[in-house]
Amino acid sequence: MIGWLLAGMVFAEIYLGRKSLAIVPSSVWLWLGSMAAMLVILWAGHANFSLGTAQTVKSSIGWAKGWALIALFPLAGAVLDIRLSVIIRAVCRLGMWTLIILPFFLIAPFAGLPEMLWVSPLKAVGGPGPEYFATILYTIEPGAGTPRWQFFAPWSPAAGMVAVIYVFIAAQEKDLVWRIVGITGFLAIAVLSQSRLALLAIALVAPVTLAIARVDRGWLWWLMAPAVFMIGLFGTELIALIEQLSNDFSAARADSSRVRAALGRIALERWENEAFWFGHGVVENGPHLVEYMPIGSHHSWYGLLFVKGLLGALALAVPLSVTFILLLWHARHGALQRLSFALTLVLVLYSFGENLEILAYLFWPALVLVGKALADLHPSRRNPSSEDQDPVA
Repeated sequence: MIGWLLAGMVFAEIYLGRKSLAIVPSSVWLWLGSMAAMLVILWAGHANFSLGTAQTVKSSIGWAKGWALIALFPLAGAVLDIRLSVIIRAVCRLGMWTLIILPFFLIAPFAGLPEMLWVSPLKAVGGPGPEYFATILYTIEPGAGTPRWQFFAPWSPAAGMVAVIYVFIAAQEKDLVWRIVGITGFLAIAVLSQSRLALLAIALVAPVTLAIARVDRGWLWWLMAPAVFMIGLFGTELIALIEQLSNDFSAARADSSRVRAALGRIALERWENEAFWFGHGVVENGPHLVEYMPIGSHHSWYGLLFVKGLLGALALAVPLSVTFILLLWHARHGALQRLSFALTLVLVLYSFGENLEILAYLFWPALVLVGKALADLHPSRRNPSSEDQDPVA
């Protein structure tokens, strides 16, 4: 609802003459066009498999709640005068409330409290599943029997993804106390979600962003020279170490890794043999081998190939690549561009571990900030505000 309300505000601003279409950057137009193409591709897939009008309408509503938001929030960030400080402080406040209720979550599994407290009646409006409307204190990891927390996300890895995104947003808070509170709250979520990818993303994205932002500094190249030399000397050992770490990463939750790999293989085989260009149109549950999980889930690219075919995958790959390259190039020019590059890098990483569109309602502040950063690169835009260009980290 927030995404479509902001889109309505954008339309009103342009219709009333307070804003011009000229300020919308071409990269945001690319997002809008690509996500609109997703809908057309969806209709083609439904037509190819004769899924009927009712199913087509239902899937179109699903598009409006998922893929459409990935374009509408950047549009709102590019056109509306949304203050960066408001989003950052709101994220830090969410981190504060996380720390306040955290003891209750930690005690719950050991005090015998139920895993699920309630399911909101809003589930009547429709959605992918009841987990999106449920208040869940914790879950028990199958096989291990240990508790795992997902907080306000539908599952634990999604909580880890949101935590990573919000850590980088909270790091831009100018007030030191709020910054510490925000970062601490979301680091707690990242750790307690027990998401391997969340911890990897935090460890990887921060130094990469720092290096990209200072790529034109001479001292950075002097620091990199010994590292490159050592890589040349011990390249074989490093490759073996990386392979071992990859195996350990998969073995840390072997059943999950097995199911994810099987879902990917099924998605690729059925996409290539049954619906190459436009996909199957709808999500299907897999066999018992994958615990009846939806085919292509836990992976944006496998999911797109299965549901929307090669054209659907390109509809995401093209705007995401363009946005990534633009922000990569301009990351050294300002705090907002640097932050948006980090957020985009997180989305790229998680596109290989989650279905992005189904979680857009959780990480939408990142999309707004990306749209704002892209607008500041537009030639017709006035000079970026000092608020956006005052770096914290």
